[in-house]
Amino acid sequence: MNLQPATLAQIDEVITHYPEKRSATLPLLHLIQEDLGFIPDDGITWIAEKLGLEPINVYEVITFYPMFRRKPIGRRHIKVCRTLSCALMGGYKTCAAFEKEFNTHLGEVSPDGEVTVDFVECLASCGTAPVVLIDDDLHEKVDAVKAKQLSDEIKQASAQRR
Repeated sequence: MNLQPATLAQIDEVITHYPEKRSATLPLLHLIQEDLGFIPDDGITWIAEKLGLEPINVYEVITFYPMFRRKPIGRRHIKVCRTLSCALMGGYKTCAAFEKEFNTHLGEVSPDGEVTVDFVECLASCGTAPVVLIDDDLHEKVDAVKAKQLSDEIKQASAQRR
C-alpha cells in the first residue's frame, strides 16, 4: 500500500491514543481513505496486521459504515438522499437526472472520471427534501431542474481546470 509519509506518521500517532490497539480501526480507516480515496483490499490486510486483528474484523467495520468506499470514485462525489422524505419529494428522479447528465450509473465513475453518483441514507434535512451532498456542500430542494443546473456548474468547473 502506497501511503503518504504524513499519513503513516499520523497512523502511528493515532494508535498511541487507544489502550486497545483495535480501537484505532475507525480512525485508521478514515486516514487511509483520506489519503487513497478508498479502502483497497491490501489496506484491510495492512490495518489488520498493524492492529493485531484478523482481516475479517476490519472488513466488518468497513461494510457496516456507509462512509467507507471499497473502490475509487470520481473527483466529485454526488450523494443523493434516498430516505422517505427525499424519496417522496422526488429524490429518485433527482438521482436519475444526475446519472443522465454524467452518463453514469449509481456507484460508478463517469466516463470522464469526474463524477460518482451514489444514493445515501438520511442527510438530516428532511424539511428541504430532496437533498444532495456534492462533496461537502449540501444542496436543498434539488429537483431535476436544479440537478441540471448543479451538473452544468460541475461540468463548467471541470472544463476550466483542463
